[in-house]
Amino acid sequence: MSDDDSQQNFILGFLLALIALVIFFVLGIVFWHKSHGAAPAAMPAVAVAAVAAGPATNTTVAEVTETVTVVIPDGASIRVADGVVNFYFATGSADLAPGAAEALAAVIKGVESGRKAVVSGFHDTTGDAAINEQLAKKRAETVRDVLVGLGVPADKVALQRPAITVGSGNDAQARRVEVKLVD
Repeated sequence: MSDDDSQQNFILGFLLALIALVIFFVLGIVFWHKSHGAAPAAMPAVAVAAVAAGPATNTTVAEVTETVTVVIPDGASIRVADGVVNFYFATGSADLAPGAAEALAAVIKGVESGRKAVVSGFHDTTGDAAINEQLAKKRAETVRDVLVGLGVPADKVALQRPAITVGSGNDAQARRVEVKLVD
């Protein structure tokens, strides 16, 4: 094995360990909040309905059945509504909000049921447009990479640049990554 191969293996292992650490950290925070009686608004509660495809098969389809909003003080948040998961980001950041684990789980269940996740990044109108475009792309790549890191096959997660990358709503609502499940 050459030095380049061992370096690449070390870097890959390090990145996977880092992703796992972040996921366990987020899950730890979720469980800690649950065990210490955190306010319900601070915890995402994604409702997933399982629907049997018929008596011969036991296929499960994930469907979001309620709207849940999690607001994090620094501007990052998560919203699940009408089958779309929106990850909102703080200004200038591509870091997922704490509490993303349950929203990611809803996406994973949808992919496991045979659907494909389409990930699109949007940005606000503050600052330099070119930098905002790159940040929207980086945010979408972050969500894709976390999904793949959680075991979703890479061919089941598609990055799609929206025709209009400037998000709708106020600046906080515009800085988002949308994940839609498609057939």
